[in-house]
Amino acid sequence: MNTNPEQKQFAPATQRNRNAILDVLLQVLPKAGTILEIASGTGEHAVFFTPHLAPRKWLPSDPNPLLRDSITAWAAEFKSDHLYPPIDLDAQLPLWPVEKEQITDSPITAIININMIHISPWSACLGLMSGARRILPADGILYLYGPYKQNGKHTAPSNADFDDSLRSQNPEWGVRNLEDVIEVAKTESLTLHKIYQMPANNLSVVFKRD
Repeated sequence: MNTNPEQKQFAPATQRNRNAILDVLLQVLPKAGTILEIASGTGEHAVFFTPHLAPRKWLPSDPNPLLRDSITAWAAEFKSDHLYPPIDLDAQLPLWPVEKEQITDSPITAIININMIHISPWSACLGLMSGARRILPADGILYLYGPYKQNGKHTAPSNADFDDSLRSQNPEWGVRNLEDVIEVAKTESLTLHKIYQMPANNLSVVFKRD
Protein backbone atom coordinates (compact mmCIF):
# COMPACT_ATOMS: atom_id res chain seq x y z
CA MET A 1 0.00 0.00 0.00
CA ASN A 2 1.33 3.42 -0.96
CA THR A 3 1.29 5.96 1.85
CA ASN A 4 1.99 9.65 1.87
CA PRO A 5 4.05 10.88 4.85
CA GLU A 6 2.18 14.17 4.62
CA GLN A 7 -0.97 12.33 5.74
CA LYS A 8 0.54 12.04 9.21
CA GLN A 9 -1.26 14.21 11.75
CA PHE A 10 0.07 15.28 15.12
CA ALA A 11 -1.51 15.54 18.58
CA PRO A 12 0.88 17.38 20.92
CA ALA A 13 -0.72 15.80 24.01
CA THR A 14 0.49 12.39 22.85
CA GLN A 15 4.11 13.27 23.50
CA ARG A 16 3.21 14.48 26.98
CA ASN A 17 1.05 11.58 28.16
CA ARG A 18 2.29 8.47 26.37
CA ASN A 19 4.95 7.39 28.87
CA ALA A 20 2.64 7.82 31.85
CA ILE A 21 -0.10 5.85 30.07
CA LEU A 22 2.35 3.11 29.09
CA ASP A 23 3.39 2.69 32.73
CA VAL A 24 -0.22 1.93 33.64
CA LEU A 25 -0.87 -0.31 30.64
CA LEU A 26 2.12 -2.46 31.53
CA GLN A 27 0.55 -3.01 34.95
CA VAL A 28 -3.03 -3.76 33.96
CA LEU A 29 -3.15 -5.33 30.50
CA PRO A 30 -3.50 -9.08 30.00
CA LYS A 31 -0.21 -10.71 29.01
CA ALA A 32 -1.47 -11.85 25.61
CA GLY A 33 -4.08 -11.20 22.95
CA THR A 34 -5.09 -8.21 20.85
CA ILE A 35 -5.66 -4.72 22.23
CA LEU A 36 -8.44 -2.86 20.43
CA GLU A 37 -7.97 0.90 20.52
CA ILE A 38 -11.19 2.88 20.09
CA ALA A 39 -10.81 6.38 18.60
CA SER A 40 -7.10 6.06 17.83
CA GLY A 41 -6.88 9.58 16.44
CA THR A 42 -3.59 10.38 14.75
CA GLY A 43 -2.06 6.95 15.38
CA GLU A 44 0.84 8.25 17.45
CA HIS A 45 -0.19 6.28 20.50
CA ALA A 46 -0.56 3.11 18.45
CA VAL A 47 2.95 3.20 16.98
CA PHE A 48 4.48 4.12 20.35
CA PHE A 49 2.72 1.50 22.45
CA THR A 50 2.90 -1.46 20.06
CA PRO A 51 6.62 -2.33 20.39
CA HIS A 52 6.53 -1.83 24.16
CA LEU A 53 3.56 -4.16 24.57
CA ALA A 54 4.63 -7.03 22.33
CA PRO A 55 3.85 -9.90 22.04
CA ARG A 56 0.39 -8.40 22.42
CA LYS A 57 -1.01 -7.06 19.16
CA TRP A 58 -2.59 -3.62 18.67
CA LEU A 59 -5.68 -2.96 16.52
CA PRO A 60 -6.27 0.78 15.97
CA SER A 61 -9.63 2.15 14.87
CA ASP A 62 -11.28 5.45 14.06
CA PRO A 63 -14.46 6.49 12.24
CA ASN A 64 -12.68 9.43 10.56
CA PRO A 65 -11.05 8.44 7.24
CA LEU A 66 -8.48 11.25 7.49
CA LEU A 67 -7.35 9.92 10.85
CA ARG A 68 -7.20 6.36 9.52
CA ASP A 69 -4.93 7.70 6.76
CA SER A 70 -2.77 9.30 9.46
CA ILE A 71 -2.58 6.01 11.40
CA THR A 72 -1.54 4.21 8.21
CA ALA A 73 1.14 6.82 7.49
CA TRP A 74 2.56 6.57 11.00
CA ALA A 75 2.51 2.76 10.78
CA ALA A 76 4.43 2.89 7.51
CA GLU A 77 7.21 4.81 9.26
CA PHE A 78 7.25 2.70 12.43
CA LYS A 79 6.71 -0.78 11.03
CA SER A 80 5.67 -3.58 13.39
CA ASP A 81 4.37 -7.09 12.90
CA HIS A 82 2.25 -6.52 16.00
CA LEU A 83 0.30 -3.55 14.61
CA TYR A 84 -2.81 -4.19 12.53
CA PRO A 85 -4.07 -1.76 9.86
CA PRO A 86 -6.69 0.66 11.23
CA ILE A 87 -10.35 -0.23 10.94
CA ASP A 88 -13.44 1.97 10.52
CA LEU A 89 -15.24 1.73 13.86
CA ASP A 90 -17.81 4.06 15.40
CA ALA A 91 -18.26 3.22 19.08
CA GLN A 92 -21.88 4.40 18.99
CA LEU A 93 -22.95 1.66 16.56
CA PRO A 94 -24.75 -1.40 17.97
CA LEU A 95 -22.46 -3.81 16.10
CA TRP A 96 -18.72 -3.33 15.61
CA PRO A 97 -16.67 -4.64 12.66
CA VAL A 98 -14.75 -7.04 14.91
CA GLU A 99 -18.09 -8.73 15.66
CA LYS A 100 -18.95 -9.14 12.00
CA GLU A 101 -15.73 -10.68 10.72
CA GLN A 102 -12.46 -12.21 11.85
CA ILE A 103 -10.01 -9.28 11.76
CA THR A 104 -7.38 -10.42 14.25
CA ASP A 105 -5.51 -13.69 14.66
CA SER A 106 -5.66 -13.52 18.45
CA PRO A 107 -8.66 -12.74 20.67
CA ILE A 108 -9.34 -9.20 21.85
CA THR A 109 -8.47 -9.20 25.55
CA ALA A 110 -8.43 -5.43 26.19
CA ILE A 111 -10.00 -2.22 24.88
CA ILE A 112 -8.17 1.10 25.15
CA ASN A 113 -9.85 4.49 24.85
CA ILE A 114 -7.81 7.66 25.27
CA ASN A 115 -9.33 11.16 25.33
CA MET A 116 -12.60 10.33 23.62
CA ILE A 117 -15.60 10.44 25.91
CA HIS A 118 -15.30 14.16 26.67
CA ILE A 119 -14.88 15.05 22.97
CA SER A 120 -17.91 13.11 21.79
CA PRO A 121 -21.60 12.80 22.63
CA TRP A 122 -22.56 10.81 25.73
CA SER A 123 -23.90 8.16 23.35
CA ALA A 124 -20.29 7.36 22.42
CA CYS A 125 -19.53 6.48 26.05
CA LEU A 126 -22.67 4.33 26.20
CA GLY A 127 -21.68 2.58 22.97
CA LEU A 128 -18.14 2.02 24.21
CA MET A 129 -19.37 0.32 27.37
CA SER A 130 -21.87 -1.81 25.47
CA GLY A 131 -19.20 -2.89 22.98
CA ALA A 132 -16.80 -3.77 25.79
CA ARG A 133 -19.46 -6.01 27.34
CA ARG A 134 -20.08 -7.79 24.05
CA ILE A 135 -16.45 -8.27 23.04
CA LEU A 136 -14.29 -8.66 26.13
CA PRO A 137 -13.82 -12.04 27.79
CA ALA A 138 -14.13 -12.52 31.54
CA ASP A 139 -11.41 -10.44 33.25
CA GLY A 140 -10.80 -8.54 30.00
CA ILE A 141 -9.69 -4.94 30.53
CA LEU A 142 -11.30 -1.66 29.50
CA TYR A 143 -8.88 1.24 29.96
CA LEU A 144 -10.02 4.88 29.82
CA TYR A 145 -7.82 7.97 29.98
CA GLY A 146 -8.84 11.61 30.25
CA PRO A 147 -10.17 14.36 32.55
CA TYR A 148 -13.15 13.74 34.82
CA LYS A 149 -15.32 15.54 37.30
CA GLN A 150 -15.65 13.77 40.64
CA ASN A 151 -18.80 14.05 42.71
CA GLY A 152 -20.03 16.56 40.14
CA LYS A 153 -17.10 18.92 40.64
CA HIS A 154 -14.03 19.67 38.56
CA THR A 155 -10.75 18.57 40.09
CA ALA A 156 -8.79 21.59 38.80
CA PRO A 157 -9.52 25.05 37.36
CA SER A 158 -7.84 24.02 34.11
CA ASN A 159 -10.35 21.18 33.72
CA ALA A 160 -13.23 23.59 34.31
CA ASP A 161 -11.87 25.90 31.60
CA PHE A 162 -11.40 22.92 29.28
CA ASP A 163 -14.99 21.83 29.92
CA ASP A 164 -16.29 25.30 29.04
CA SER A 165 -14.24 25.27 25.86
CA LEU A 166 -15.56 21.86 24.83
CA ARG A 167 -19.19 22.77 25.48
CA SER A 168 -18.81 26.01 23.52
CA GLN A 169 -17.73 23.93 20.51
CA ASN A 170 -20.47 21.34 20.90
CA PRO A 171 -23.07 21.25 23.71
CA GLU A 172 -23.02 17.42 23.57
CA TRP A 173 -19.34 17.38 24.57
CA GLY A 174 -17.86 17.99 28.01
CA VAL A 175 -15.83 16.58 30.88
CA ARG A 176 -17.86 13.70 32.30
CA ASN A 177 -18.67 12.92 35.90
CA LEU A 178 -16.62 9.88 36.89
CA GLU A 179 -19.42 8.39 38.97
CA ASP A 180 -21.74 8.47 35.94
CA VAL A 181 -19.19 6.60 33.84
CA ILE A 182 -18.70 3.98 36.56
CA GLU A 183 -22.46 3.51 36.88
CA VAL A 184 -22.86 2.94 33.14
CA ALA A 185 -20.00 0.45 33.24
CA LYS A 186 -21.78 -1.50 35.98
CA THR A 187 -24.88 -1.88 33.82
CA GLU A 188 -22.64 -3.42 31.13
CA SER A 189 -20.98 -6.01 33.42
CA LEU A 190 -17.81 -3.95 33.85
CA THR A 191 -16.44 -3.56 37.36
CA LEU A 192 -14.16 -0.72 38.39
CA HIS A 193 -10.71 -2.22 39.01
CA LYS A 194 -8.46 0.75 39.75
CA ILE A 195 -8.06 4.51 39.26
CA TYR A 196 -4.65 6.07 38.67
CA GLN A 197 -3.89 9.75 39.09
CA MET A 198 -2.14 10.98 35.95
CA PRO A 199 -0.28 14.16 34.95
CA ALA A 200 -2.18 17.32 33.99
CA ASN A 201 -5.23 16.45 36.13
CA ASN A 202 -6.17 13.39 34.10
CA LEU A 203 -7.13 9.91 35.29
CA SER A 204 -6.55 6.37 34.12
CA VAL A 205 -9.73 4.42 34.88
CA VAL A 206 -9.50 0.65 34.57
CA PHE A 207 -12.48 -1.71 34.41
CA LYS A 208 -12.62 -5.51 34.31
CA ARG A 209 -15.25 -7.52 32.49
CA ASP A 210 -17.27 -9.65 34.90
